Amino acid sequence: MRNDWIKIYTSNDFYKSELVRQILVEHEIEAVLLDKQGFPYKIGEVEIYVHPNNFQEALEIIIKNEL
Repeated sequence: MRNDWIKIYTSNDFYKSELVRQILVEHEIEAVLLDKQGFPYKIGEVEIYVHPNNFQEALEIIIKNEL
């Protein structure tokens, strides 16, 4: 992942973040999940990044699906 990607979603719930990523992928938006939760306690955040060209469309999909 290059530095020009934009963070679009953050959660403490890994599974919810993966669900958001999968929905974006189903809409043909490349999305990358970055797990920042520490092992073994899983404390921290999980972030999803998209390419700037897809940011607006991805945001609309997240809002539309109430994620």
